[in-house]
Amino acid sequence: MQAMSKTAVLAKLPIKPDAKDTFLDAFGAMLEAVESEAGTEIYILNWGQNDDENTAYIYELYADGDALAVHSGSDAMKALMGALGGVMAGAPELVMLTPAAGKGL
Repeated sequence: MQAMSKTAVLAKLPIKPDAKDTFLDAFGAMLEAVESEAGTEIYILNWGQNDDENTAYIYELYADGDALAVHSGSDAMKALMGALGGVMAGAPELVMLTPAAGKGL
């Protein structure tokens, strides 16, 4: 297998139980913004299941590290982080990944 230059992120965002609608409103603007980010290939919001239903998991796939940097430094990201201040139930966790193989790569 050949090494990929793509970069992936799994972001775990614990959300206060009564704040999911506020989170979704703020996140909607981010979803619109990533549509115009050429290097953002996949950006999917998932909710945890069972006892984890108030945790948002965002799977992100970027063409390369530069594309991730563009996304991370965007005005949309700054706005999202500002909007989530009172919504988060804890600190976000980011897992940085290097895709190796799979469908869709």
